[in-house]
Amino acid sequence: MARPDLAALDKTDPLKPFRDRFVLPQGVIYLDGNSLGALPRATAARLAQVIEAEWGRDLITSWNKHDWIALPARVGDKIGRLIGAKPGETMVGDSTSVNLFKTLAAALRLRPGRRVILSEPANFPTDLYIAEGLAALLAEGHELRLVEPEAIDAAITDEVAVVMLTHVNYRTGRLHDMARVTTRAHDAGALMLWDLCHSAGAVPVDLNRAGADFAVGCGYKYLNGGPGAPAFLWAAERWHGQMTMPLTGWLGHAAPFAFETHFRPADGIQRGLVGTPPILSLAALECGVDILLDASIAEIRKKSLSQSALFAQLVEEQLAGHGFTIVSPGDEASRGSQVSLAHEQGYPIMQALIARGVIGDFRAPDILRFGFTPLYLGYAELWDAVWVLKEIMEDRSWDRPEHHARARVT
Repeated sequence: MARPDLAALDKTDPLKPFRDRFVLPQGVIYLDGNSLGALPRATAARLAQVIEAEWGRDLITSWNKHDWIALPARVGDKIGRLIGAKPGETMVGDSTSVNLFKTLAAALRLRPGRRVILSEPANFPTDLYIAEGLAALLAEGHELRLVEPEAIDAAITDEVAVVMLTHVNYRTGRLHDMARVTTRAHDAGALMLWDLCHSAGAVPVDLNRAGADFAVGCGYKYLNGGPGAPAFLWAAERWHGQMTMPLTGWLGHAAPFAFETHFRPADGIQRGLVGTPPILSLAALECGVDILLDASIAEIRKKSLSQSALFAQLVEEQLAGHGFTIVSPGDEASRGSQVSLAHEQGYPIMQALIARGVIGDFRAPDILRFGFTPLYLGYAELWDAVWVLKEIMEDRSWDRPEHHARARVT
């Protein structure tokens, strides 16, 4: 495979016009949109409007005049269109960790005779930590039970209250079969909770068709909402009247501005809110989500699979003998929107790549992670990225002392 072959794909790419809707630095190949999405061009102007006109000029009247109070539901419904939700099933606010705590607690209360949260050791650590903390807080014999992915089906017994899985594994990019696992959980009487952080906006998701019960996800990866963007919480409509949230903040109240002494839960997904929504962050997130809604998720997925397969092919062709192992699934039905490589010197290699303008990231203990964001990543950039990686390995520039120095964020 030669670079002109990939450049030819760029010329006929139906998603190519979307690249102009993002701010991308010259001389940088960005392969880390699965960790932090690029900046949409519309975001700066939108934030300036919110800051200068809505906050600066209209002050507190903007809660009504510009309907700030509706932003969590409005942006939630927009995200809902990307994940197979009905209107009124998705709400934006808090972080993924906080939303996971809320939905996990709600799920456990819906299965009072069961005490097990089932997950896998390779789940994202915050999910496991939240589950551990909640189980300890309940102090009623609850436990987090971890099994390998291939053992999940057999482990869903009548002790399991909720199965908690991340749809796309953050290290390897392995994609769970959402519908199949959800059906297996329900057959055993358990509830199903999905973490969509590495799939929302990147792979087709249809929570209602799969029959899922709860889901959470972040706003700063493929949704391009900016660093620390608020997360989303989804609950199937059938649970809205029964779910009890463990954090009962004032905006989850049925009448927040009645200022009643005791909590009355709001109808529907609004009861999942806790505190005052972060208006600036919500405005930024909406800009990123709006771009995705203008695109076709089918085209996004098609290009993502093509790019990840081509990248893996280039690695095999150009980097043979340099100690890399592709750990992402070769089967496209089982692969998210990333390719991960294992190498014993993964950290300094990634730092050397970043110094050369090819930005991916590192995940301990040995994973170099490359994310594919089809709305702004070109095909020829794949060739260029692998070529830089090849040069780094051949001249051993990765072994410079500055590349071994561990930063706080990897």
